[in-house]
Amino acid sequence: MVGRIEDYGLLGDLQTAALVGRDGSIDWLCLPRFDSPACFAALLADETAGRWLLAPAGAGPCTRRRYQGDSLVLESEWETRHGTVRVVDLMPPRGEAPVVVRVVEGVSGRVPVEMELVLRFDYGHVAPWIRTVDGDLAALAGPDAVWLTTPARVTHRDQRIEARFEVTAGQRVPFALTYAASHLRRPRPTDAERALADTVRAGADWTRRCTYRGRYADAVRRSLVTLKALTYAPTGGILAAATTSLPEQLGGSRNWDYRFCWLRDATFTLQALLGTGYLQEARAWRDWLLRAVAGDPADLQIVYALDGARRIPESSLPWLPGYAGSAPVRVGNAAAGQFQLDVWGEVLVGLHLARLAGLPAEQDAWDVQRALLDFLEGAWDSDDNSLWEVRGPRRPFVHSKVMAWAGLDRAVQAVERFGLPGPVDRWRRLRQEVHDDVCAKGYDADRGTFTQFYGSRGLDAALLLIPRVGFLPWDDPRVRGTVDAVARELTENGFLLRYRPDADGGVDGLPGGEGAFLACSFWLADALAGLHRTAEAERLFERLLGLRNDLGLLSEEYDVTAGRQVGNTPQAFSHVGLVNTARHLSGAPAAAAGP
Repeated sequence: MVGRIEDYGLLGDLQTAALVGRDGSIDWLCLPRFDSPACFAALLADETAGRWLLAPAGAGPCTRRRYQGDSLVLESEWETRHGTVRVVDLMPPRGEAPVVVRVVEGVSGRVPVEMELVLRFDYGHVAPWIRTVDGDLAALAGPDAVWLTTPARVTHRDQRIEARFEVTAGQRVPFALTYAASHLRRPRPTDAERALADTVRAGADWTRRCTYRGRYADAVRRSLVTLKALTYAPTGGILAAATTSLPEQLGGSRNWDYRFCWLRDATFTLQALLGTGYLQEARAWRDWLLRAVAGDPADLQIVYALDGARRIPESSLPWLPGYAGSAPVRVGNAAAGQFQLDVWGEVLVGLHLARLAGLPAEQDAWDVQRALLDFLEGAWDSDDNSLWEVRGPRRPFVHSKVMAWAGLDRAVQAVERFGLPGPVDRWRRLRQEVHDDVCAKGYDADRGTFTQFYGSRGLDAALLLIPRVGFLPWDDPRVRGTVDAVARELTENGFLLRYRPDADGGVDGLPGGEGAFLACSFWLADALAGLHRTAEAERLFERLLGLRNDLGLLSEEYDVTAGRQVGNTPQAFSHVGLVNTARHLSGAPAAAAGP
């Protein structure tokens, strides 16, 4: 039976990821990289689509689990009537090939253990040919091959690989699943114990560089480790999430593929990394960003593949019923073709943050920004699809206009503060024109709040970013009125929706609703802190911390009615929000340099 989204822990090697359930089953694994079709995916369907169970025979959920220190080495422990057993799961730092290592460790007594591996490739569509090669099991399916190495006695029948054995106190039984393209030679076997030591050491070395010392240090470090795990090391890109098509509404159709890199995440992620001492990762992300946006600024996309590729066409997988019956299951994301004006501003703000932090300038980076500004000057008053990727008609969204203002403002600052060349007088005049336009058309004076788009009655959580990007100061009454209105009209059980999908006759063109968007709730905590309502901000932040699972992981949204996480997981945007809000509540300024 498929578990709740918060039942899953994350493994990763900075090039791929896996999700492990409380029952000891890996139900989502993409090899060799996050967006590869070589995967098995019971999390999206049912157990026949692929899984790797390793747990005491007949056991249910584990008794307890934890990560070892600040690593992604996951320990799950079961107390049974026969004794206690522990399963240690990890993906070691990438060497010759991606590997998942699982070690069964006897803690006490003599415990019967079962292992069942059902391999499916191409999102559960292709069953492999399984055979024994040099004492190990090999599975082959078209371009993909995996090998299972273990000292345990393993059998295979009916396309299932199984093992039954017992462990006693102190005994350790390793398993290693290794992937390679089928036309290549088999990778060298992995030493499980060495892989475990290397993985723990790598985690400790990385978190030792963290400079955050506030009162939320444990939560911040775990979120930073999660963000690191969502990094694609060869390029520096950071994914929105490790999964696809986990629903924003259980049983609904708002199911999207998030295994790609969104440009707007640059601003938020850069601040989180720069603000916690991770300059190397911030630079890699900045460099990925520059490569991705290079070219014609009119062709800027909101989302790119891990390597910066632009083509990520969306299709559905009809053979998968979807998590909790939530169909369709999607691969790719059609939002890549949308026009979202705010992205030009987000990119310019992100690169400004890198400049402020003193990251070494990339050659020709200012030329790229000048090209983006040239396009923004001629397009700022165009309607768009908004940062929320609405699939309804384009509209003059207020947040989009505010971010156009922010892009122009950072261009002015680049000239004034850093002496970079540019038509600063023209940019100043246009910056003022955009500001006046937003204040005249996007503000509802009768209600004392900015609105989702010009002429709208609806609200948008992104309006909380108006003071964060410096468009208006925190003490402006229009800011206070907007924060109060958003909190009043978009809150459900204390957590914030992005917007009301049924507002203004159905703004997003999609059926159904969704859960509370966790990043937006962190924005609300930031806004309350910015208004010096610190006690309210801290209460909300601590409630948000309480939504994490026992391993400190957050998905995209929270269903306040069902009391469970929904949406793709783990979600980078949620963890970035946690890090930045913790920093602000610990004394870092919610400055106008960016979110």
